[in-house]
Amino acid sequence: MTVPFQVDALPLRDKSLLRSNAYIGGQWVGANHGVFAVSDPSDQSVISTVTDMQAHEVAEVIAIAERAQTSWAALPAKQRALALRRWFDLIIVSEQDLARIITAEQGKPLSEALAEVRYGAGFVEWFAEEAKRIYGETIPAPSSDRRIIVLKQPIGVAAAITPWNFPLAMITRKAGAALAAGCAIVVKPAELTPLTALALAEISQRAGIPAGIFNVITCSDAAGVGRELCSNSSVRALSFTGSTEVGRLLLRQSADTVKKCSMELGGNAPILVFDDAGLQTSVRGVFAAKFRNGGQSCIAANRILVQSSIYDAFAEQLSEACRELVVGPGAREGVTIGPLIDSSAIAKVEEHVADAVRQGAQIRIGGSRHELGGTFFEPTVLTGVTSAMKIFQGETFGPVAALIRFDTEEEAITLANDSQFGLAAYLFTRDVGRCVRVAEALQVGIVGINEGLISTEVAPFGGVKQSGLGREGSRHGIEEYLQIKYICLGNV
Repeated sequence: MTVPFQVDALPLRDKSLLRSNAYIGGQWVGANHGVFAVSDPSDQSVISTVTDMQAHEVAEVIAIAERAQTSWAALPAKQRALALRRWFDLIIVSEQDLARIITAEQGKPLSEALAEVRYGAGFVEWFAEEAKRIYGETIPAPSSDRRIIVLKQPIGVAAAITPWNFPLAMITRKAGAALAAGCAIVVKPAELTPLTALALAEISQRAGIPAGIFNVITCSDAAGVGRELCSNSSVRALSFTGSTEVGRLLLRQSADTVKKCSMELGGNAPILVFDDAGLQTSVRGVFAAKFRNGGQSCIAANRILVQSSIYDAFAEQLSEACRELVVGPGAREGVTIGPLIDSSAIAKVEEHVADAVRQGAQIRIGGSRHELGGTFFEPTVLTGVTSAMKIFQGETFGPVAALIRFDTEEEAITLANDSQFGLAAYLFTRDVGRCVRVAEALQVGIVGINEGLISTEVAPFGGVKQSGLGREGSRHGIEEYLQIKYICLGNV
């Protein structure tokens, strides 16, 4: 059994939540395996070592899940719902410890980590309720001696590959739906943030989720494990949250087994700020959409389009708001911006800012690594940004607000849709007609109107174009783990 390097480093009330072994078939698997380190992004100190499973072991994990899935699917929906409800209740009981684990391995401020725990737990609660509402159909037959029945059944073993930026919520919104539908799931969390996934596994065990139904593979060989999850014919559904580049690869690798794929991929969210919006409302909304988790969110505002008549005033007020942000380690009281996840993340932010400045953008505030060093970056506002710049064309994933000027509604829509991505968009206006026109014209899966915080378990989350396939959350989310069976009764 591998042992964490610093089991006492985190101020947890329940130390048993800090697990270091993979969770397979109801067992903690660690003997005879190598390990990899999990570090705090604020200072690169090692929090724990974690079991490093190998790609060749994944087939057996899938087989374990497949054997367990049959009896889980056969349970009455109410029993699955009760198990999920217990899981939700215990997550809430442990919310403070879970938030501390998230902050330690991901870096976000503790208040945001706690918000993520509650948001993520909401998916478990929601799908616990939806488990009892998987309805079939009866269809009028074309002849009197037939009856047509449509059933919805669990698709089988599901696999989930989840990112580091929301290490709890990105698991629960997949696993909650899969388990509610009657599927077993194999979760491969990001190697940067596996501790949250393992804490969820510990809580699932306490909640009575049967062995083999919720499994967590910890590994450093993401490519090898992902390849096996995609190519294994026993995995019937694959859900991935991450970059579009990796999503394309997973789709190609899944093609031979023709599995159902749900892809929540890259975003390049525009915000359209019209001159009738009200400066205070729009600045507050843009601020929330841009700087949550230091901009490390797939629906974070990346391109802030501001109408010319209010452009300068908006830039000034947004810059003033940025001056109130406190940068530092997420566990430190009062901090509102934590570190970026790693050195490659901060290098990308620096590259985008430097490219914009070379092409004529101006830095209103920030623009450099923070004086704390490491992976801390100053909250930044850039003006004079154009569509030719890298910061316009791709996700920055950092605390940089890029302001683009526009004159007309039509120009704003054209600029907003000038992207291969289509996950989320936001607009701020008091004109009801414009709300309808612009929302309908934007080529995205999610639109926030006069609101910067839009994620919720009760609404469908997902994108169009190269931002993905399928939906998570809401009543639509469970459909990703169900298959339809048509039954024709003849000679009735």
